[in-house]
Amino acid sequence: MKIGPDPLRKLVSAIFLNSGSSKEEADGIAEHLVKANLVGHDSHGVIRTPIYMQWLRDGKVFANRRLNILFENESVAMTDGQLGYGQSIGRQLVELGVSKCREHGIAVTSVRNSGHLGRIGHWAELAAEQGCVSLHFVNTSGLGMFVVPAGGTDRRLSVNPVTMGVPVKDRHPVVLDMAAAAAAEGKLKVARNKGVPVPDGWILDANGNPTNDPNDFYGPPFGAILPIAGYKGYGLAFMVELLAGALTGGGCSSEGKTQLEQGMLSVYLDPEKLNSTDTFQNEVIRYIDFVKSSRPTDEANPVLVPGDIEVQKMHYRQEHGIEIDEMTWNQIVQTARENDVDAALIDSAGPT
Repeated sequence: MKIGPDPLRKLVSAIFLNSGSSKEEADGIAEHLVKANLVGHDSHGVIRTPIYMQWLRDGKVFANRRLNILFENESVAMTDGQLGYGQSIGRQLVELGVSKCREHGIAVTSVRNSGHLGRIGHWAELAAEQGCVSLHFVNTSGLGMFVVPAGGTDRRLSVNPVTMGVPVKDRHPVVLDMAAAAAAEGKLKVARNKGVPVPDGWILDANGNPTNDPNDFYGPPFGAILPIAGYKGYGLAFMVELLAGALTGGGCSSEGKTQLEQGMLSVYLDPEKLNSTDTFQNEVIRYIDFVKSSRPTDEANPVLVPGDIEVQKMHYRQEHGIEIDEMTWNQIVQTARENDVDAALIDSAGPT
């Protein structure tokens, strides 16, 4: 079914507003989740709404939390997210990092104990809008420990996103937003809700055997997600654990966790202070165009650079609506009713 993005934003915002978030926070969460759907990352979109509401009821995430700054100087900030919604904590963190970067040319921020930070590419996009290059490394302290090391069958790592963003004058930014795992766990949720198999090389069952059934991951007994590219992805995931876990103070993945606590280490660079703006931008644009001039293997599919697919999908879904499976939509509607959202607002957001 197709859902219009604007009615969907209003519905999701109303759910969070009615559950205790301020209007600013509710709108910010809704904007983040719906944009994730718009750019094609359904795993980090509105499918998360019922999950966040359950965490709120269970006391595992809290509305209206502010960053607690543990240490700060001109270009460094170490913070604690106090288990606030990651969409709110992430925005506060980017605003802090960009402010320091614009003044001093470079900034490093860290956060521990954040709620789910959502689509990490969103934070690189926000930084790029302010002219900053940024790098982001994310882990969980253990509740999201879904990934096996290369050659292993037991979960030992988080999915561990790695994101880099570069602003491009008069164009959309170049944003590489990827997981060190073969798939984000949310993509398995999407496949399970749709009742479809996942591609080869994504997951193992509880016995360490390759499988295409997302239900084998959720168990019990529980399966696991594979790292991307074998030992190379495993090595990347391992290093992200150290950067986003040990260095932030939130901890690397460990067993026995019942609380989702995400850590993120971010680095911000101001090209204007490292190089002349024109020199940097001219070279970025030259290289983008050079790479995209490579003859495609399929004439119908020209070469793209990181971020292009998301922009294409956003333009299409803005016009044609967001595809949401029936199970996910029913879960969102049920969550809205549980939070006393006006029935007319629910109906207005329904399938087109």
